[in-house]
Amino acid sequence: MKLSRNTKKGLVTIHLLFAAIMFGATITLILLSGGISATDDAQVMQRNYEVMHLISTTIVRGSTFATIITGILLSMMTPWGLFKFYWIIAKEVLSLILFTVNIWGMSAWTNRALQQINNTQDAIYPAALQVDLWIGLTIQLVSLILIYGLSVYKPWGKKKSGG
Repeated sequence: MKLSRNTKKGLVTIHLLFAAIMFGATITLILLSGGISATDDAQVMQRNYEVMHLISTTIVRGSTFATIITGILLSMMTPWGLFKFYWIIAKEVLSLILFTVNIWGMSAWTNRALQQINNTQDAIYPAALQVDLWIGLTIQLVSLILIYGLSVYKPWGKKKSGG
């Protein structure tokens, strides 16, 4: 099944909007995490983790699912295909990494941070609380930037097998 030109443009637009939402949510999570790292105020930390958890379980999950679904549809319904080009395969691998970090990781890490804050009486929290989040956020940001770059430059060409 092939898409008409206008339908393809519409689907590309939807795909790009959800990818932009995912990128914006990632930047927001980075800023909130930076705010946590820069304060000793337990209430600020707790509120930032609460907002991060909410964003990770709503906006990040929704935009991740929508971006992956529209990306698969675009690949299947255009000459690009799912496995014909190396750059698309690279985007698929990066998307699987993003899927894992976005759907499971961010929610689990922010939830664990909230539990640790709620169970700690001290106003000082271990820096280790932030390590998983920073690793996840770095993976998110780098993966998104690489996916955007692959989409623009389309390196490596077509696979010889034509898959």
